[in-house]
Amino acid sequence: MSILIEELKKEHSEILAALNEVKQLGILSEEGQDKLMSLEVSLLAHLEMEDDQLYPALKKEAEHSNSIKDTLELFAIDMENVSKTVREFFEKYSEGFSGVELDKLSEDFEIFFSALTKRICNEEESLYEEYETLDRS
Repeated sequence: MSILIEELKKEHSEILAALNEVKQLGILSEEGQDKLMSLEVSLLAHLEMEDDQLYPALKKEAEHSNSIKDTLELFAIDMENVSKTVREFFEKYSEGFSGVELDKLSEDFEIFFSALTKRICNEEESLYEEYETLDRS
């Protein structure tokens, strides 16, 4: 396994563990909110690493590989939407959670959690495998 994929998978594991802890604590609890906000920097850094190191290599190879091109096209819109969802969530709640409508916070967190979990699964099942194929060629 390449060093990049190994690091990204390790970070995925840490991100999912933290998100599950937030879910267990409850997003409406102060502890859950604190845990989630402490995840922001590492999560955004992770997305940036993928955007800077993983996707450019895949896009370059897609110029010569229909398989990779098809995979990227299949996930491209979804991946952009997930990055946008994550960034917008943290921007929206960057000032904290006081005065926030609790039902909306719960709904926003569920959308955030679901989108991020789906992206991680898609990346590990499809995109990382494609990258590993490149790395060996």
